Amino acid sequence: MNAVGIDVSKGKSMIAVMRPGKETVIEPFEVGHTDNELIDLAKVIQSLDGETRVVMEATGNYHLPVAWMLHDAGIYVSVVNAMLIHNYGNNTIRKGKTDKKDAQKIANYAIDNWTELPRYFPEEDVRLMLRNCYRQYEHFSKIRTMMKNNLIALLDVTFPDANRLFNSPRRADGSEKWLDFVEAFWHCQCVCGLTTAAFSKKYQRWCRKHGYNFSEEKALDIYASACGHICVMPKTEASEFMMKQAVSQLQTVSKTLAALQQQMQSLAEKLPEYPVVMQMFGVGPTLGPQLIAEIGDVRRFHSKKALVAFAGIDAPPYQSGTMDVRSRSISKRGSSSLRRTVFLIMSVYLQQKPLDEPIYQFMDKKRAEGKPYKVYMMASANKFLRIYYATVKTYLDALEAE
Repeated sequence: MNAVGIDVSKGKSMIAVMRPGKETVIEPFEVGHTDNELIDLAKVIQSLDGETRVVMEATGNYHLPVAWMLHDAGIYVSVVNAMLIHNYGNNTIRKGKTDKKDAQKIANYAIDNWTELPRYFPEEDVRLMLRNCYRQYEHFSKIRTMMKNNLIALLDVTFPDANRLFNSPRRADGSEKWLDFVEAFWHCQCVCGLTTAAFSKKYQRWCRKHGYNFSEEKALDIYASACGHICVMPKTEASEFMMKQAVSQLQTVSKTLAALQQQMQSLAEKLPEYPVVMQMFGVGPTLGPQLIAEIGDVRRFHSKKALVAFAGIDAPPYQSGTMDVRSRSISKRGSSSLRRTVFLIMSVYLQQKPLDEPIYQFMDKKRAEGKPYKVYMMASANKFLRIYYATVKTYLDALEAE
Protein backbone atom coordinates (compact mmCIF):
# COMPACT_ATOMS: atom_id res chain seq x y z
CA MET A 1 0.00 0.00 0.00
CA ASN A 2 1.48 3.32 -1.14
CA ALA A 3 -0.26 6.60 -0.34
CA VAL A 4 0.89 9.56 -2.41
CA GLY A 5 -0.09 12.86 -0.83
CA ILE A 6 0.09 15.91 -3.07
CA ASP A 7 -0.05 19.41 -1.62
CA VAL A 8 -1.07 21.49 -4.63
CA SER A 9 -0.30 25.18 -5.09
CA LYS A 10 -0.18 27.48 -8.10
CA GLY A 11 2.25 26.11 -10.67
CA LYS A 12 3.89 23.52 -8.40
CA SER A 13 3.15 20.71 -5.95
CA MET A 14 4.86 19.00 -3.02
CA ILE A 15 4.80 15.19 -3.15
CA ALA A 16 5.01 12.78 -0.18
CA VAL A 17 4.89 8.97 -0.47
CA MET A 18 3.94 7.12 2.73
CA ARG A 19 3.04 3.62 3.91
CA PRO A 20 1.16 2.46 7.04
CA GLY A 21 3.01 3.15 10.28
CA LYS A 22 4.09 6.56 8.97
CA GLU A 23 6.83 4.91 6.92
CA THR A 24 8.34 7.34 4.41
CA VAL A 25 8.87 5.64 1.06
CA ILE A 26 10.31 8.67 -0.73
CA GLU A 27 11.38 11.90 0.91
CA PRO A 28 9.02 14.78 0.02
CA PHE A 29 9.96 16.48 -3.24
CA GLU A 30 8.60 19.27 -5.42
CA VAL A 31 7.40 19.14 -9.03
CA GLY A 32 6.30 21.89 -11.38
CA HIS A 33 3.06 21.72 -13.33
CA THR A 34 4.75 21.23 -16.70
CA ASP A 35 4.19 18.30 -19.07
CA ASN A 36 7.67 16.86 -18.59
CA GLU A 37 7.70 17.10 -14.81
CA LEU A 38 4.20 15.61 -14.44
CA ILE A 39 5.09 12.77 -16.83
CA ASP A 40 8.19 12.05 -14.72
CA LEU A 41 6.01 12.11 -11.58
CA ALA A 42 3.64 9.58 -13.14
CA LYS A 43 6.61 7.29 -13.90
CA VAL A 44 7.83 7.53 -10.29
CA ILE A 45 4.37 6.63 -8.96
CA GLN A 46 3.98 3.74 -11.42
CA SER A 47 7.35 2.31 -10.34
CA LEU A 48 6.19 1.83 -6.73
CA ASP A 49 5.57 -1.74 -5.55
CA GLY A 50 2.05 -2.61 -4.42
CA GLU A 51 -1.28 -0.81 -4.75
CA THR A 52 -0.89 2.95 -5.01
CA ARG A 53 -3.40 5.75 -4.59
CA VAL A 54 -2.84 9.46 -5.07
CA VAL A 55 -4.74 11.98 -2.94
CA MET A 56 -4.93 15.75 -3.27
CA GLU A 57 -7.22 18.54 -2.10
CA ALA A 58 -9.73 20.25 -4.35
CA THR A 59 -8.06 23.65 -4.74
CA GLY A 60 -10.03 25.67 -7.27
CA ASN A 61 -8.36 25.02 -10.62
CA TYR A 62 -4.80 24.45 -9.37
CA HIS A 63 -5.19 20.69 -8.90
CA LEU A 64 -6.80 20.02 -12.28
CA PRO A 65 -3.67 19.59 -14.47
CA VAL A 66 -2.08 17.26 -11.89
CA ALA A 67 -5.23 15.17 -11.38
CA TRP A 68 -5.93 14.98 -15.11
CA MET A 69 -2.38 13.98 -16.07
CA LEU A 70 -2.09 11.26 -13.40
CA HIS A 71 -5.56 9.89 -14.14
CA ASP A 72 -4.67 9.78 -17.85
CA ALA A 73 -1.60 7.72 -16.92
CA GLY A 74 -3.89 5.09 -15.38
CA ILE A 75 -3.16 5.98 -11.75
CA TYR A 76 -5.84 5.88 -9.05
CA VAL A 77 -6.43 9.55 -8.16
CA SER A 78 -8.72 10.88 -5.45
CA VAL A 79 -9.60 14.57 -5.06
CA VAL A 80 -11.08 15.26 -1.61
CA ASN A 81 -12.67 18.25 0.06
CA ALA A 82 -10.01 20.47 1.64
CA MET A 83 -12.03 20.66 4.88
CA LEU A 84 -11.63 16.90 5.39
CA ILE A 85 -7.86 17.27 5.25
CA HIS A 86 -7.93 20.38 7.43
CA ASN A 87 -9.85 18.58 10.18
CA TYR A 88 -7.68 15.45 9.98
CA GLY A 89 -4.87 14.78 12.43
CA ASN A 90 -5.18 17.96 14.50
CA ASN A 91 -4.30 16.06 17.67
CA THR A 92 -1.02 17.76 18.45
CA ILE A 93 -0.23 20.72 20.69
CA ARG A 94 2.63 21.93 18.53
CA LYS A 95 1.40 23.71 15.45
CA GLY A 96 3.49 23.84 12.31
CA LYS A 97 2.72 24.25 8.64
CA THR A 98 4.98 23.62 5.68
CA ASP A 99 4.31 22.19 2.24
CA LYS A 100 6.20 19.01 3.23
CA LYS A 101 4.13 18.54 6.39
CA ASP A 102 0.92 19.17 4.44
CA ALA A 103 1.84 16.58 1.78
CA GLN A 104 2.62 14.02 4.49
CA LYS A 105 -0.66 14.83 6.25
CA ILE A 106 -2.58 14.20 3.02
CA ALA A 107 -0.73 10.88 2.50
CA ASN A 108 -1.56 9.76 6.06
CA TYR A 109 -5.19 10.76 5.50
CA ALA A 110 -5.19 8.51 2.43
CA ILE A 111 -3.89 5.56 4.49
CA ASP A 112 -6.50 6.00 7.23
CA ASN A 113 -9.36 6.42 4.72
CA TRP A 114 -8.11 4.03 2.05
CA THR A 115 -11.37 2.22 1.28
CA GLU A 116 -13.48 5.41 1.25
CA LEU A 117 -11.33 7.38 -1.19
CA PRO A 118 -13.55 8.39 -4.15
CA ARG A 119 -11.93 7.93 -7.53
CA TYR A 120 -11.46 11.05 -9.63
CA PHE A 121 -12.85 11.13 -13.14
CA PRO A 122 -12.27 14.19 -15.34
CA GLU A 123 -15.39 16.06 -16.39
CA GLU A 124 -16.63 15.77 -19.94
CA ASP A 125 -15.60 18.75 -22.06
CA VAL A 126 -19.18 20.03 -22.36
CA ARG A 127 -19.79 19.86 -18.60
CA LEU A 128 -16.46 21.54 -17.90
CA MET A 129 -17.24 24.37 -20.33
CA LEU A 130 -20.76 24.77 -18.93
CA ARG A 131 -19.52 25.00 -15.35
CA ASN A 132 -16.85 27.54 -16.26
CA CYS A 133 -19.37 29.57 -18.25
CA TYR A 134 -21.57 29.69 -15.18
CA ARG A 135 -18.62 30.79 -13.03
CA GLN A 136 -18.05 33.66 -15.46
CA TYR A 137 -21.77 34.44 -15.42
CA GLU A 138 -21.70 34.69 -11.61
CA HIS A 139 -18.61 36.89 -11.76
CA PHE A 140 -20.11 39.35 -14.22
CA SER A 141 -23.44 39.31 -12.36
CA LYS A 142 -21.67 40.68 -9.29
CA ILE A 143 -19.93 43.31 -11.40
CA ARG A 144 -23.25 44.28 -12.98
CA THR A 145 -24.86 44.75 -9.56
CA MET A 146 -21.97 46.95 -8.48
CA MET A 147 -22.12 49.04 -11.67
CA LYS A 148 -25.90 49.38 -11.49
CA ASN A 149 -25.68 50.65 -7.91
CA ASN A 150 -22.99 53.11 -9.00
CA LEU A 151 -25.13 54.42 -11.86
CA ILE A 152 -28.20 54.79 -9.63
CA ALA A 153 -26.08 56.77 -7.14
CA LEU A 154 -25.12 59.16 -9.95
CA LEU A 155 -28.74 59.40 -11.10
CA ASP A 156 -29.73 60.46 -7.58
CA VAL A 157 -27.92 63.74 -8.19
CA THR A 158 -28.58 64.16 -11.94
CA PHE A 159 -31.97 62.56 -12.70
CA PRO A 160 -33.56 61.06 -9.54
CA ASP A 161 -35.75 57.97 -10.07
CA ALA A 162 -34.91 57.75 -13.78
CA ASN A 163 -34.24 54.05 -13.25
CA ARG A 164 -37.86 53.61 -12.10
CA LEU A 165 -39.52 55.25 -15.11
CA PHE A 166 -39.86 51.96 -17.01
CA ASN A 167 -40.66 48.39 -16.05
CA SER A 168 -40.01 46.78 -19.44
CA PRO A 169 -38.26 43.38 -19.19
CA ARG A 170 -34.65 43.00 -20.21
CA ARG A 171 -34.18 42.05 -23.85
CA ALA A 172 -32.41 38.92 -25.05
CA ASP A 173 -29.32 40.96 -25.95
CA GLY A 174 -29.12 42.37 -22.41
CA SER A 175 -30.40 45.86 -23.21
CA GLU A 176 -32.92 47.59 -20.95
CA LYS A 177 -35.22 50.49 -21.73
CA TRP A 178 -34.34 52.56 -18.65
CA LEU A 179 -30.63 52.19 -19.35
CA ASP A 180 -30.95 53.18 -23.01
CA PHE A 181 -33.12 56.12 -21.93
CA VAL A 182 -30.55 57.36 -19.41
CA GLU A 183 -27.86 57.18 -22.08
CA ALA A 184 -29.77 59.79 -24.12
CA PHE A 185 -31.48 61.75 -21.31
CA TRP A 186 -28.87 61.58 -18.56
CA HIS A 187 -29.86 64.79 -16.74
CA CYS A 188 -33.19 66.36 -15.73
CA GLN A 189 -32.30 69.37 -17.88
CA CYS A 190 -32.15 67.10 -20.94
CA VAL A 191 -35.92 66.86 -20.48
CA CYS A 192 -36.91 70.03 -18.61
CA GLY A 193 -34.83 72.19 -20.94
CA LEU A 194 -37.35 71.42 -23.67
CA THR A 195 -41.02 72.25 -24.00
CA THR A 196 -43.49 69.42 -23.43
CA ALA A 197 -44.18 69.12 -27.15
CA ALA A 198 -40.49 69.21 -28.08
CA PHE A 199 -39.61 66.51 -25.57
CA SER A 200 -42.51 64.34 -26.71
CA LYS A 201 -41.28 64.48 -30.31
CA LYS A 202 -37.69 63.78 -29.26
CA TYR A 203 -38.81 60.88 -27.06
CA GLN A 204 -40.87 59.47 -29.95
CA ARG A 205 -37.84 59.56 -32.26
CA TRP A 206 -35.77 57.87 -29.55
CA CYS A 207 -38.37 55.09 -29.14
CA ARG A 208 -38.44 54.52 -32.90
CA LYS A 209 -34.63 54.37 -33.07
CA HIS A 210 -34.35 51.78 -30.28
CA GLY A 211 -37.44 49.78 -31.18
CA TYR A 212 -39.51 50.69 -28.11
CA ASN A 213 -43.24 51.43 -28.02
CA PHE A 214 -44.15 55.11 -27.83
CA SER A 215 -46.91 56.50 -25.63
CA GLU A 216 -47.84 60.17 -25.42
CA GLU A 217 -49.08 59.58 -21.88
CA LYS A 218 -45.74 58.05 -20.90
CA ALA A 219 -43.90 61.01 -22.41
CA LEU A 220 -45.91 63.37 -20.22
CA ASP A 221 -45.22 61.24 -17.13
CA ILE A 222 -41.48 61.35 -17.81
CA TYR A 223 -41.60 65.11 -18.33
CA ALA A 224 -43.49 65.64 -15.07
CA SER A 225 -41.07 63.39 -13.18
CA ALA A 226 -37.98 65.17 -14.56
CA CYS A 227 -39.34 68.64 -13.79
CA GLY A 228 -40.51 67.61 -10.33
CA HIS A 229 -37.03 66.74 -9.01
CA ILE A 230 -34.12 68.85 -7.83
CA CYS A 231 -30.82 67.96 -9.52
CA VAL A 232 -27.88 68.54 -7.21
CA MET A 233 -25.19 67.98 -9.83
CA PRO A 234 -25.21 70.64 -12.57
CA LYS A 235 -25.39 69.71 -16.25
CA THR A 236 -21.75 70.12 -17.27
CA GLU A 237 -19.27 68.42 -19.56
CA ALA A 238 -17.70 66.63 -16.57
CA SER A 239 -21.03 65.31 -15.25
CA GLU A 240 -21.98 64.14 -18.75
CA PHE A 241 -18.68 62.27 -19.05
CA MET A 242 -19.25 60.47 -15.73
CA MET A 243 -22.80 59.50 -16.65
CA LYS A 244 -21.94 58.31 -20.14
CA GLN A 245 -19.08 56.19 -18.82
CA ALA A 246 -21.24 54.61 -16.10
CA VAL A 247 -24.00 53.81 -18.62
CA SER A 248 -21.56 52.43 -21.20
CA GLN A 249 -19.86 50.11 -18.70
CA LEU A 250 -23.18 48.77 -17.42
CA GLN A 251 -24.43 48.18 -20.97
CA THR A 252 -21.26 46.26 -21.83
CA VAL A 253 -21.54 43.98 -18.80
CA SER A 254 -25.26 43.40 -19.47
CA LYS A 255 -24.51 42.33 -23.04
CA THR A 256 -21.74 40.04 -21.79
CA LEU A 257 -24.17 38.38 -19.37
CA ALA A 258 -26.73 37.90 -22.15
CA ALA A 259 -24.08 36.30 -24.39
CA LEU A 260 -22.91 34.00 -21.58
CA GLN A 261 -26.49 32.95 -20.89
CA GLN A 262 -26.97 32.02 -24.55
CA GLN A 263 -23.70 30.08 -24.50
CA MET A 264 -24.79 28.20 -21.36
CA GLN A 265 -28.09 27.34 -23.00
CA SER A 266 -26.31 26.01 -26.08
CA LEU A 267 -23.95 23.86 -23.99
CA ALA A 268 -26.70 22.53 -21.70
CA GLU A 269 -28.75 21.40 -24.71
CA LYS A 270 -25.93 19.00 -25.64
CA LEU A 271 -26.19 17.09 -22.35
CA PRO A 272 -28.42 13.99 -22.11
CA GLU A 273 -30.35 15.10 -19.01
CA TYR A 274 -31.33 18.47 -20.49
CA PRO A 275 -34.87 17.54 -21.66
CA VAL A 276 -35.90 15.90 -18.38
CA VAL A 277 -34.45 18.75 -16.27
CA MET A 278 -36.26 21.37 -18.34
CA GLN A 279 -39.56 19.56 -17.72
CA MET A 280 -39.25 20.15 -13.97
CA PHE A 281 -41.42 22.97 -12.65
CA GLY A 282 -39.57 26.22 -11.90
CA VAL A 283 -36.62 25.33 -14.12
CA GLY A 284 -36.52 27.66 -17.12
CA PRO A 285 -33.95 28.61 -19.77
CA THR A 286 -31.99 30.66 -17.22
CA LEU A 287 -32.02 28.47 -14.11
CA GLY A 288 -31.94 25.14 -15.97
CA PRO A 289 -28.40 25.48 -17.37
CA GLN A 290 -27.23 26.89 -14.02
CA LEU A 291 -28.64 23.87 -12.20
CA ILE A 292 -27.05 21.37 -14.60
CA ALA A 293 -23.75 23.29 -14.49
CA GLU A 294 -23.47 23.08 -10.71
CA ILE A 295 -24.67 19.52 -10.20
CA GLY A 296 -22.84 18.03 -13.17
CA ASP A 297 -23.42 14.33 -13.82
CA VAL A 298 -25.78 13.40 -10.99
CA ARG A 299 -24.44 9.84 -10.99
CA ARG A 300 -21.25 11.05 -9.36
CA PHE A 301 -23.24 11.26 -6.10
CA HIS A 302 -23.76 7.93 -4.38
CA SER A 303 -27.14 8.93 -2.92
CA LYS A 304 -29.76 11.68 -2.63
CA LYS A 305 -28.25 12.68 0.70
CA ALA A 306 -24.86 13.21 -0.93
CA LEU A 307 -26.37 15.66 -3.43
CA VAL A 308 -28.19 17.53 -0.65
CA ALA A 309 -24.95 17.70 1.35
CA PHE A 310 -23.11 18.99 -1.73
CA ALA A 311 -25.60 21.86 -1.87
CA GLY A 312 -24.99 22.54 1.83
CA ILE A 313 -28.67 22.44 2.77
CA ASP A 314 -28.42 19.39 5.01
CA ALA A 315 -28.88 19.86 8.76
CA PRO A 316 -26.30 17.72 10.60
CA PRO A 317 -27.43 16.24 13.96
CA TYR A 318 -26.18 17.84 17.15
CA GLN A 319 -26.43 15.76 20.31
CA SER A 320 -24.27 15.67 23.42
CA GLY A 321 -25.14 13.90 26.66
CA THR A 322 -28.69 14.78 27.58
CA MET A 323 -28.78 17.67 25.10
CA ASP A 324 -30.42 16.92 21.78
CA VAL A 325 -30.89 19.99 19.60
CA ARG A 326 -33.94 19.58 17.37
CA SER A 327 -33.87 22.98 15.68
CA ARG A 328 -30.71 22.86 13.57
CA SER A 329 -29.24 25.13 10.91
CA ILE A 330 -28.20 23.99 7.46
CA SER A 331 -24.49 23.23 7.10
CA LYS A 332 -23.75 25.73 4.27
CA ARG A 333 -20.62 23.69 3.58
CA GLY A 334 -21.48 22.83 0.01
CA SER A 335 -21.79 24.76 -3.21
CA SER A 336 -23.13 28.24 -2.51
CA SER A 337 -23.87 28.63 -6.23
CA LEU A 338 -26.09 25.54 -6.28
CA ARG A 339 -27.76 26.67 -3.06
CA ARG A 340 -28.57 30.04 -4.62
CA THR A 341 -29.92 28.47 -7.82
CA VAL A 342 -32.21 26.07 -5.97
CA PHE A 343 -33.41 28.90 -3.72
CA LEU A 344 -34.38 30.88 -6.85
CA ILE A 345 -36.30 27.86 -8.14
CA MET A 346 -38.14 27.68 -4.81
CA SER A 347 -39.00 31.36 -5.22
CA VAL A 348 -40.70 30.49 -8.53
CA TYR A 349 -42.82 27.91 -6.68
CA LEU A 350 -43.73 30.50 -4.08
CA GLN A 351 -44.73 33.09 -6.68
CA GLN A 352 -46.69 30.85 -9.05
CA LYS A 353 -48.28 28.55 -6.45
CA PRO A 354 -48.69 25.38 -8.59
CA LEU A 355 -51.23 23.51 -6.45
CA ASP A 356 -50.70 20.17 -8.23
CA GLU A 357 -46.93 20.14 -7.66
CA PRO A 358 -45.73 17.93 -4.76
CA ILE A 359 -42.97 20.37 -3.81
CA TYR A 360 -45.39 23.29 -3.51
CA GLN A 361 -47.80 21.10 -1.52
CA PHE A 362 -44.94 20.30 0.85
CA MET A 363 -43.95 23.98 1.03
CA ASP A 364 -47.54 25.04 1.74
CA LYS A 365 -47.84 22.39 4.44
CA LYS A 366 -44.72 23.68 6.21
CA ARG A 367 -46.02 27.25 6.00
CA ALA A 368 -49.33 26.15 7.48
CA GLU A 369 -47.40 24.58 10.38
CA GLY A 370 -46.00 28.05 11.12
CA LYS A 371 -42.45 27.35 9.98
CA PRO A 372 -40.28 30.45 9.31
CA TYR A 373 -39.63 31.51 5.71
CA LYS A 374 -36.05 30.22 5.51
CA VAL A 375 -37.00 26.93 7.14
CA TYR A 376 -39.75 25.99 4.69
CA MET A 377 -37.77 27.30 1.72
CA MET A 378 -34.69 25.22 2.56
CA ALA A 379 -36.81 22.16 3.44
CA SER A 380 -38.49 22.48 0.03
CA ALA A 381 -35.10 22.89 -1.65
CA ASN A 382 -33.97 19.70 0.07
CA LYS A 383 -37.00 17.86 -1.30
CA PHE A 384 -36.45 19.33 -4.78
CA LEU A 385 -32.87 18.01 -4.93
CA ARG A 386 -33.98 14.56 -3.81
CA ILE A 387 -36.58 14.48 -6.59
CA TYR A 388 -33.99 15.83 -9.05
CA TYR A 389 -31.56 13.06 -8.11
CA ALA A 390 -34.12 10.28 -8.50
CA THR A 391 -35.62 11.65 -11.72
CA VAL A 392 -32.39 12.46 -13.57
CA LYS A 393 -30.50 9.36 -12.43
CA THR A 394 -33.35 7.09 -13.52
CA TYR A 395 -33.48 8.85 -16.89
CA LEU A 396 -29.71 8.60 -17.48
CA ASP A 397 -29.61 4.94 -16.41
CA ALA A 398 -32.44 4.18 -18.83
CA LEU A 399 -30.55 5.89 -21.67
CA GLU A 400 -27.46 3.79 -20.95
CA ALA A 401 -29.50 0.59 -20.85
CA GLU A 402 -30.88 1.16 -24.36
